[in-house]
Amino acid sequence: MVAWASGAKGTYLLTVDGGANWKAGIVTGAADMDFRGVYALSETTAYLLSSGKGPASRIYLTTDAGKTWRLLLINPEPKGFWDAIAMWDPDHGIVVGDPVNGRFSILTTQNGLDWIASKGPQAQSQEGAFAAGNTCLFARGTREAWFGTGGPGGARVFYTDDSAKTWSVSKTPLRNDSANAGIFSLAFSSSRIGIAAGGDFTMPAETKGNLAVTDDGGKTWTLSSKPPSGYRSAAAHFVDGKVWIVTGTSGSDASTDSGKTWKQFDTTSYNAMSFTETAGWAVGPNGAIAKFKQANR
Repeated sequence: MVAWASGAKGTYLLTVDGGANWKAGIVTGAADMDFRGVYALSETTAYLLSSGKGPASRIYLTTDAGKTWRLLLINPEPKGFWDAIAMWDPDHGIVVGDPVNGRFSILTTQNGLDWIASKGPQAQSQEGAFAAGNTCLFARGTREAWFGTGGPGGARVFYTDDSAKTWSVSKTPLRNDSANAGIFSLAFSSSRIGIAAGGDFTMPAETKGNLAVTDDGGKTWTLSSKPPSGYRSAAAHFVDGKVWIVTGTSGSDASTDSGKTWKQFDTTSYNAMSFTETAGWAVGPNGAIAKFKQANR
């Protein structure tokens, strides 16, 4: 079982045996980069996205399991800040970044190597995205993608069904009463069923406005009737167990009713999370890595 992880100071990690052993490395020339996003295609091929102001936002690619990394692009916008990366397939992908000159930064690739900026959707005043754990952006199928926003102008979800050529937007009821609050993560189990998780990261135990659900592809959103037990920075759908998971600095919660109600199952602090069809992983402070194991399995 293959898994990749990334972190601060140019760090990446790789396991090919289900977490029994990990290979850790630092990308050459990137020791100052903060890798908020990793998107893996296989045990040999993965993208790393660093987040930071201007040239501190970069895209790297390895095709030899981290032995070498190719720098594909440095953010040319001095005021830009890239937040998340996702791929539809090995050749087609998308990067979302904070607004520049009033529009969200959108980059796409059609060959996996060349990333081209396109005209992003209009942002509202004091609206941005959160580079919490590479999940403010969610891509599925061959051309669908959603991304969530935060800040006083945010808590909105943008949607494209044509590989980022055009976008629609909808408002969610998640809290956005400060620059620290809004949507931190999106997850979908189909084109229609999804959840938006977040809250205020300065209030880790606050449940107010931290999770909403949709059953129409993100056109409308409803707050969870029994929300998670605090701010949540990452969300995922575990297909094998038919369960939704959210995690954050005050613990993790699970839902078996498409996000309507939640029950906490762990109080450990984690920042980011990713699930495949059969396995799940979470990463946290000081190099913590956890593997999800469903009870009675």
